[in-house]
Amino acid sequence: MANNRSWDPTAQAVIEKAHEQGFSTAFSRAEGMKPCPIGRAGSCCSFCFMGPCRMVGKDREQLTGICGAKPATIAARNLARWIAAGAASHSDHGRDMAIALRETARGKAQGYQIKDVKKLHATARYLNVKTEGRTKEEIAIDVANAALAQWGQQEGEIICLSRAPKARQEVWRNLGIGPRGVDREIVETLHRTGMGTDQEPEHILMHALRTSLTDGWGGSMLATDIGDILFGTPNPVRSKVNLGVLKEDEVNIVVHGHEPLLSEMIVQAADDPEVVAYARSKGAKGINLAGICCTANEVLMRQGVPSAGNFLNQELAILTGAVDAMVVDVQCVMQALQGLSTKFHTKLITTSKKAKITGATHIQFDEHEALPIAKLIVKMAIENFPNRGKSEIPEELDDLVAGFSHEYISYMLGGVYRASFRALNDAIIEGRIKGVAGIVGCNNPRTVQDQGHNYLTRKFIENDVLVVQTGCGAIASAKVGLLTPEALQYAGPGLREVCEAVGIPPVIHLGSCVDNSRILTIATNMVTEGGLGDDISDLPAVGIAPEWMHEKALSIGAYFVASGVYVLFGGGPSPVEDSPEVTDIIARVWEEKVGGKLDFEPDFDEILRKSLEHIEKKRRALKLGNWAPGKYARTFITPQELARRGETALQE
Repeated sequence: MANNRSWDPTAQAVIEKAHEQGFSTAFSRAEGMKPCPIGRAGSCCSFCFMGPCRMVGKDREQLTGICGAKPATIAARNLARWIAAGAASHSDHGRDMAIALRETARGKAQGYQIKDVKKLHATARYLNVKTEGRTKEEIAIDVANAALAQWGQQEGEIICLSRAPKARQEVWRNLGIGPRGVDREIVETLHRTGMGTDQEPEHILMHALRTSLTDGWGGSMLATDIGDILFGTPNPVRSKVNLGVLKEDEVNIVVHGHEPLLSEMIVQAADDPEVVAYARSKGAKGINLAGICCTANEVLMRQGVPSAGNFLNQELAILTGAVDAMVVDVQCVMQALQGLSTKFHTKLITTSKKAKITGATHIQFDEHEALPIAKLIVKMAIENFPNRGKSEIPEELDDLVAGFSHEYISYMLGGVYRASFRALNDAIIEGRIKGVAGIVGCNNPRTVQDQGHNYLTRKFIENDVLVVQTGCGAIASAKVGLLTPEALQYAGPGLREVCEAVGIPPVIHLGSCVDNSRILTIATNMVTEGGLGDDISDLPAVGIAPEWMHEKALSIGAYFVASGVYVLFGGGPSPVEDSPEVTDIIARVWEEKVGGKLDFEPDFDEILRKSLEHIEKKRRALKLGNWAPGKYARTFITPQELARRGETALQE
C-alpha cells in the first residue's frame, strides 16, 4: 500500500509503520477525504454571501451565479485570487528579509552580519543606490529602504523589471502589465475579483499575470538577493538527504518552513561550545540539525545542513521518534504536526508572529534578539532529549550536491576572468544540450510522492536536457541520487559531455521556492549572452510543477508564463477545467500576448512529450542544428564500454 503513496522506499517504510500503528498522516487523510469536484474544477464561487454558488448543470452556457456571474468569470476570479495569495506569500518573505538587512546595517539585529559585500554592491547598482565612498552599512540601509519601497510604490514600475531582457520589458509595457508596486497589485486583484467588479475573464487574468510579476521579479528576487547579502551567496556543497540524517545519539532539531532568518541563527546557536557542552551534560554526543521543505534548502545551500526531506516528510520525521524539537516558521507547515507530536516526545515550536498552532509551544522570533532566541530554542530541544523513547531511524540516506547560485554557474562556465554563460549557450547552439527544463514545486498526497519529479527529471536528462530545480522538487531528486555527478550515468551523450567538461551534475539545485528568481536571472543571462534569441520566450526551455499543491506554485507558474515560458502543471486535473474559455485564455491567448502559456496536464508522459516538442519547436525557430559527435566532439563511450575495453586491455 505504501508504495502507492511514495516513490521513496524510506518514506514507504515509515508510512507503513504509521498505518499499522493507527497514526494519521497526510497520505491517509487524502485517501479518506475526496476533493469537492465542483470547487476542484473552479466552478464554485464563494466571494459573497448570496452564495456560495455552484456552477453545475448540463447547459453550461445558461449557468450563472445569483449575481449573474458566468462560469468563466468565476473560474478566472478563482485563479486570479490563488495567484495573488501565492504572490503575497513570497512577497511577505522578501519584505521581512529587507527589514532584517536594514536592522543589521543599523547594528540592531543581533547575530547577523553582511557576509557578501560583492552581492550588496551588485544589488545596490540595480536599485540605483550609490556605493562610492560609502561604508557597507550605509549602502545596506539604502538598499533595504529601496527594496521596501517596492512594496508600497503606487506608480511607475517595480525596479527589478529592469533586469529582464529589453524585449521582455517592451512586451510588458505594451500590454500595460508591468507591476507598479507589490502590495498595490495584490490588493487590486482582491478588489477586482470581489462581487460586482471585474467581470471579463481575459481582463481579470491579464491582471493576474501582472500580480504574479510582483512575485518573481519583485518579492522573490529581492528575497533571494538580500538572503545572499546576509548569509552568503551559495557555492556548491556536499551534504546528505532523507530521514537517515537523524541521529540516535544526538539532539535532533528539525527546522521547517520557508524563512532563513531564524534557521541561520539556529545553525549558529547549535555550534556554540557552551550549548554543545549543555547537550553533552544531558547525555547526547552533540547537536544534529536537519531541515524540511524550503527552510531545509536555505540552510543546505549556504551551510551544508542535511535535509530530512520535502513537504510530505514532515510527519514522517516525527514518526521516527527521534526528533527532539521541530522548529517552524511560515508556509507549508501542517497543523497535524501538533497532534502527532503529542504521541511522541517531540516538542513543536512555532516562532513567527504571523503563525501560531493551537497547542504548540510559541517562542516569538525577533531579529533584534535573534541569537539569544535561537539559543533558547536549542536548549529546549536539549532538555527534551532525555525524554526520548524508542526511536526507529531509517538507515537510508543519499549524497547530494547543492548550492548553485547563478553567480557560481557563470563562474563555473567561464572561470574567474571570463565568467559568463557562453559555454552553456554554445552547448545549446551546437545541440549537445537540447534545452533546459525547470522542474520545481511541491509534493501533493493526491499523487505518489516524488514520482513526477523523479520520473521527469530522469527522462529529461536522458534526452540531453539540462534540469534546474528548486524547492521540494530538488529534494525529491536528491533522495534518489540525482543531485550528484554520479547521476551522469543516466544522462544523454551530449549533456554528459558538457557536464563532465564543466564538472557539474546534470541536475542543478538552485535553492528554495523563492529562488525560482535565480532561474529568471539565468534565463536573462542566456539571452544577454547572445545566440539564443532576443527574449526569454525564444529559449528552448520549459517550466514544470509535477506535484503542485500550494497557491505559491500558481504564482510561480504565472510569472514564468508572463516572462515568456511554457509552463506545465501535473499531478491532477486543472483547477479551471470546467471553463473552456479560461482554459483557452491561459493557453492560446496568453501565448499570443506574452509568449508563454499555462497547461494543466495530469499525465507525466504527456508532459514529457509536450515539453520535448516545445523545446524542438524553439530550436527550429532559432535555426539550431542537431549535435553531430563526429563534427563537434569525441564519440560518446558508455561506462559499460569503457569497462569492457579495460578488461580486454588487461587480458591482452
